[in-house]
Amino acid sequence: MTTRQLLRLAGLGLALLIGATAAAESLEIRIGYLSYRPATPPALSNVLPESRDTGLRGTELAIADSNTTGRFLKQRYRLETAENGDPQALLLQAQAMHDSGIGLFVADLPAAQLIELSTRLGPDTLIFNAGSSDDTLRTEQCLANVLHTLPSRAMLADALAQWLASRRWQDWLLIVGNQPEDRAYAEALKRAGRRFGGTVVAEKAWSFDTDLRRSAQKELPLFTQGKDYDVVLVADERGDFGEYVLYNSWFPRPVAGTQGLTPVAWHRVVEQWGAAQLQSRFEENAGRWMDSRDYAAWAGVRSIAEAVTQLKAVEPAAIRDFLLSDKFQLAAFKGRKLSYRPWSGQLRQPIPLVHPRALVSQSPQEGILHPVTDLDSLGFDAPESRCAELYANRGE
Repeated sequence: MTTRQLLRLAGLGLALLIGATAAAESLEIRIGYLSYRPATPPALSNVLPESRDTGLRGTELAIADSNTTGRFLKQRYRLETAENGDPQALLLQAQAMHDSGIGLFVADLPAAQLIELSTRLGPDTLIFNAGSSDDTLRTEQCLANVLHTLPSRAMLADALAQWLASRRWQDWLLIVGNQPEDRAYAEALKRAGRRFGGTVVAEKAWSFDTDLRRSAQKELPLFTQGKDYDVVLVADERGDFGEYVLYNSWFPRPVAGTQGLTPVAWHRVVEQWGAAQLQSRFEENAGRWMDSRDYAAWAGVRSIAEAVTQLKAVEPAAIRDFLLSDKFQLAAFKGRKLSYRPWSGQLRQPIPLVHPRALVSQSPQEGILHPVTDLDSLGFDAPESRCAELYANRGE
């Protein structure tokens, strides 16, 4: 054998060795996405229906973003999805995904299903809640294997109340729908009022099944008649009547809450801090605008990717501990580095206040003070959450 042939064989062997080493060092990160999609109830207004793929498209974009950088770091992200209108069937699908080796999940589920999922999958999983704003998940339920990327109702209400306080609109008329979610939103608004100086001068329950498309101009002025107020606050998460309160109140007053000026996790009118680039990439992939659940799902996957990059590991417990530590920061197009509250697993984040065509403000409002970060002025702080001890002892 000639010297040239020997060198060629040696080079081939070296290339194979490098390839094998690279393959051995590469990481595959499997992420499960779970979506509960029950039948949509009939609409009582002209509210635009929520997209059936909300959340999923945000997850897909985050997977693509993570693989863009991951290929240089020998990381490959794979998404596996399950969607069902039957909650028990969806839980069985989640269990099958877990049994196949998936320990990281993004879940767009109501609170009850999220609690059951957390219990069923157990402590060797990490679940990102991108579907429920339920406050009790952050204060009482204390699901040790769940982190929350969707803002709580308390965070949304506090963001709005801070802005109302800055305008000195302190007297509120509160209109509450007849769904449990509406009552929960109303309670969050009342709590926010106590914190930031708002007073509910009148509270009215909306319990009608009227077709407001035909009768709003006659019915709503009479319904909102009474003691004067600075602003009408609406708690109508499903959109049964809230859109028709605008311009139909007895007094000519602004409307805010679930309709009118609305606190959200994300909206298409957010364009600063590089957000326009995120919006355009999302629209190109999904064919629609990014919404709050899309953003929450995106943030969950990007949190995983940031942790994997730093840790070079995919174990859910290690990722969870890193995300809850002061070492983690997420660049997320909101003008601030985001982090997780170690007492509740909630992602700290500014809250945009929007109407359909413009960003009006973003909370925390200027001048709001907090001993740690003004972001913790939104939602339940550590002394208000029963979960603090559980999260503090997460490594035990």
